Amino acid sequence: MEMAIKLVLKEGTTFDLYFLNGKVKRYDILWLANKFPQLNALKDRTLFEQGKLPGWGGVIWNDELDISSDTVYEEGIDVTSEYDDISNAVLGYKIKLKRLEKRLSQEELAEKVGIDQSDLSKIEKGNANPSLKMISRIAKGLNSKAYIDIK
Repeated sequence: MEMAIKLVLKEGTTFDLYFLNGKVKRYDILWLANKFPQLNALKDRTLFEQGKLPGWGGVIWNDELDISSDTVYEEGIDVTSEYDDISNAVLGYKIKLKRLEKRLSQEELAEKVGIDQSDLSKIEKGNANPSLKMISRIAKGLNSKAYIDIK
């Protein structure tokens, strides 16, 4: 099972999911409408825009409308090449996982690293481009090591 880490709602009933392995998959929820007619409700843009990725297991709109990240990963179209921020999203999510594993709040880790909590939040959300020096400081604050790999 691949972990979904970020949701990007697109036009119509299409969305992109970032995965922890560095892939981005595009999926149109209406591809399942023949099998699950209730999904047609997502043609309502207001409802569609309420889609959330509450964890890594899938996208939900409400108690009756959802899709698993496995389905998106297996059946979605690979659009990884359209995104240049996937590495920041993966790095940020890995930092967040390690921080939670260490049972540290964002405030506690930010203090250990010597940055603002809001800056750490941006890094964890993949909305910042931290320097190698900053990544090293964060890893040290987590009593961990960072590895850079070029394939």
